[in-house]
Amino acid sequence: MMRSILFTALLAFSASASAQGFDYNYFSVGYERLNLDDGFIDVDGDGFGLSGSFELNESFFIFGSYGMGEFEEQGITVDVDSLSAGIGWHAPLSEQIDFVAGLSYEYVDVGASGLGSQDENGYGLGVGLRYQASEAIELNAGINYVDLGDGDDTGFGVGLLYGVTENVDIGLTADWGDDSSAYGINGRFYFGG
Repeated sequence: MMRSILFTALLAFSASASAQGFDYNYFSVGYERLNLDDGFIDVDGDGFGLSGSFELNESFFIFGSYGMGEFEEQGITVDVDSLSAGIGWHAPLSEQIDFVAGLSYEYVDVGASGLGSQDENGYGLGVGLRYQASEAIELNAGINYVDLGDGDDTGFGVGLLYGVTENVDIGLTADWGDDSSAYGINGRFYFGG
């Protein structure tokens, strides 16, 4: 169960693609609706996150994110905080498609009201594609693997970004793990590039 909560939190707030000609310089804020269903419990929660990316050169970028989520069931509140930081690499497959890969350090803290907290750290690996469907619309999809010491998990995520202005996008995301899912909306703000 704890692995699924951690994995949902990591997927919900992991750095993802950005539009505007595959710009890797951005700051993003988002809201997620989270669900955990591992056969024993089925709970919903809310999550909020911040993420960013900064391009180092034509192929490499660094990224980071912070997320917080909350589940409540029968008077018990479970809080999940996650931090992620890593380096990514991207390469064009065509004028409209970019391949993206990343390696990250992951930290998650889970606390339950009256029961204390537990933290884990580990690493994450991810690969994905970004597709510029039109001047204003980008579609993206990826697979993420996370190892947090007490177990590992693999998940799949998809997203859509719509360019509102030259420097602002709004987006929708969906992520699925073995026992979890997350659906969200975010705002992305581009800088410098």
